[in-house]
Amino acid sequence: MLAKAITKAPQAPQAWIVVTGVAYYQPSLTAEYDEASPGGDFDFFSKLVTRWEAVARLPGDSTRQVVVRSGVVLGRGGGAIGHMLLPFRLGLGGPIGSGRQFFPWIHIRDLVGILTHALEANHVQGILNGVAPASTTTSAEFARALGAALGRPAFIPVPSTVVQAVFGQERAIMLLEGQKVVPRRTLATGYQYSFPELEAALKEVVA
Repeated sequence: MLAKAITKAPQAPQAWIVVTGVAYYQPSLTAEYDEASPGGDFDFFSKLVTRWEAVARLPGDSTRQVVVRSGVVLGRGGGAIGHMLLPFRLGLGGPIGSGRQFFPWIHIRDLVGILTHALEANHVQGILNGVAPASTTTSAEFARALGAALGRPAFIPVPSTVVQAVFGQERAIMLLEGQKVVPRRTLATGYQYSFPELEAALKEVVA
């Protein structure tokens, strides 16, 4: 609706930024995805992202357009971390599922930073992966880092059934089946991350 309204506006905006997700890329234990990698046609979430991006695209080239595919956003007061904190604080946290799947993440300050960068930098257009440079993290590595940030052990695996019960069947897929996503184009545009490393990001979130 908003994209259609913009096409009818008497004056086109200079920039149009859309946020989607790394669910566009197919979960894999071996493949690495950058902004040029194919995807978008293998399950509900990938098809949803593809449709979302297509519907949001403005016709013509009068407006500079950017799509930011975000990973799991780490921030205070909610989201994925909000559900994880209690068991980890009690020393009951650990890898999700097998622990081998990748966990593409980004600190909320950097997601906002990328959006601001895309809005203000006239040379930025096309696809940007909204993940941290160190987001090639597995679930097991993430669990160890979160436990360390809280000063708690983190070795008790969280069964898939528990994840599905807490997050719901569809949201659980995003935690149980991860992708190794790198922000190659995001870095090439000149964006400077505030939290490129997981340890510093988690310490800020749980402080």
